Amino acid sequence: MRKFLAVCALFSILVTSAFAAPASSAKAKSVGSTKIYGAIEAKDGFLGGRLFDVLDSVGGTGTWMEWDVNGVRDPSVMKVLDPLLNSTNKPKMIWAITERAKPLLAVLLPKGAGEVIVFYELGALDGKPVQLKLNKVLSPDVVFRDYKQISEKEFVHLDRPNLKISVLDKMIRFTYDNPDKTPLRYDPDFAKKTIVEKRTEVNDYLGFLKYEYSMMLRAFVQSTRGIFNWQPWHWYMDKWNAKSMISAKEIEMILSKGVPPEYITVFKAKASSGEMIEMRTTGNGFLEMVITRP
Repeated sequence: MRKFLAVCALFSILVTSAFAAPASSAKAKSVGSTKIYGAIEAKDGFLGGRLFDVLDSVGGTGTWMEWDVNGVRDPSVMKVLDPLLNSTNKPKMIWAITERAKPLLAVLLPKGAGEVIVFYELGALDGKPVQLKLNKVLSPDVVFRDYKQISEKEFVHLDRPNLKISVLDKMIRFTYDNPDKTPLRYDPDFAKKTIVEKRTEVNDYLGFLKYEYSMMLRAFVQSTRGIFNWQPWHWYMDKWNAKSMISAKEIEMILSKGVPPEYITVFKAKASSGEMIEMRTTGNGFLEMVITRP
């Protein structure tokens, strides 16, 4: 009960102020620009880790991202999901993966006493960019389902104890601490370099910070459910995040100082109701996302 009261109160503040054989052939079936890529059935259901083993066997080294029923609805995704969500055999879980030529959608469905995962290849993920906002959260047990509560205001990830959340009156703070053996280097003579040398170094740092950003998305956004209106994949798309990401000019200003800053803000956005969402890194293995009320 304390967990429900503490988390509900904060969100109220923030919002209101061995595998079975494939069930279909390898030949894909077209549904408009969407193709049925295939299906895998488990007569007794996907027990233990088999579900994610199946997803990984199809997705390879990419990361599956869970679709949020309260998030922005991409038309290409809803072309698949609308008939399923309106049927009596509703999906149990839905994921998407983007690290391939065309996005892939995976839908887990009941089938008799077992389950089946049906895969759909999409032409694109085509939701139109909208301003970031915090959703109304119905159940904290859904939002923090991958965490355990260790105190009235603190949560720790079930599998990664160095991933933590602090829930305060006007703030949610996510932290991930995994120190690097080699700190990020800052050249004290950067300001003396040629334009070409500066541009090359800025691009290197920009690539590093984009990687740090992807780490923060996996650690903070993708480990929780239903906080934001953006689907997990929208955070990676330039047309959605470009206005909020650190720029090459900002990186050059940081490097010109020649000394490491305490933090580098990689992403900063103002939500539709005035909340600020900021993701930052030390460049040395400490990542943080803070949601604050105005």
